[in-house]
Amino acid sequence: MNRIIIIGYMGAGKTTVGKALSKELGIPFYDLDWYIESRMRKTVAQLFAERGEENFRQIEYNMLHEVAEFEDVIISCGGGTPCFFDNIDYMNEQGETIYLKATPEVLYGHLKMGKTVRPLLLGKTEDELLSYIGQQLSVRENYYNKAKHVLDVSLLDNYEKIKITVKELRKLLNI
Repeated sequence: MNRIIIIGYMGAGKTTVGKALSKELGIPFYDLDWYIESRMRKTVAQLFAERGEENFRQIEYNMLHEVAEFEDVIISCGGGTPCFFDNIDYMNEQGETIYLKATPEVLYGHLKMGKTVRPLLLGKTEDELLSYIGQQLSVRENYYNKAKHVLDVSLLDNYEKIKITVKELRKLLNI
């Protein structure tokens, strides 16, 4: 099996689906943002604030190359990870890439339900958020769509829907 790499916009359910798939397959799960935080001993938000996006993206690139060398793992990446350097091509070389695709409205709903602080979303009204997500998604989809597999995700708001998504993912990957 080797590596399964999950990409998509923030709020698509990459970590949720990755953890559920990991549990079902009995292989380790790594959230790239968590990995960065544990290695750098700072939150992604702190790294963004202290070093700026360009520096953060370099750290992210280095950590992606580190974690993508692990055998038999599931990795979920930050929403921007595939969009910088040659990251998406590298990910495709390293394993099976899956884009969890969702509309701006669904992503907005997931982000509202989530408890994670997202530095790029702070201080925006509902309308501004929806517009921002739509704009970013239109740019990032060029990268996301390079994934080997695309899985349309609807609202992952309960355990049953997460199980269904994991089942669809396993079918997509033949595992």
